[in-house]
Amino acid sequence: MHYLVSIKKAWEDWTVKPFICGLDAALRVIGGKWKPLILFFLAKGPLRYGELKRSIEGVSDKMLIQQLKELELHGIVKRTDYGEVPPRVDYSLTCLGESLSQTFMPLCDWGEAHREQIAGALSVQGQAPAK
Repeated sequence: MHYLVSIKKAWEDWTVKPFICGLDAALRVIGGKWKPLILFFLAKGPLRYGELKRSIEGVSDKMLIQQLKELELHGIVKRTDYGEVPPRVDYSLTCLGESLSQTFMPLCDWGEAHREQIAGALSVQGQAPAK
């Protein structure tokens, strides 16, 4: 799907369909394979695009750019272009993004506490993460 079409679709999904509940609203913002990881790494502080890409193993440029644009569109991420040559751009969380990123802390704690059990379950399905 073309990039602009996908952004338009994300905006339409966000604005047209009513929310079923608060979880539905939150999932529309963070829905996507890479968005929770983007929020996790940006919660530590502003990052340039290259730093963010290196932090998230396996993400393609296309997907990272698309998901950053969607998070920016939803007011979660702020893109700062310094207008310099060579170009210097960084990404940071807005106040709304910071409050959202804090909700991931219990999930991170749960993942750490159950890491081995999760890895075992995934390996049965042939989806174990690389070590």
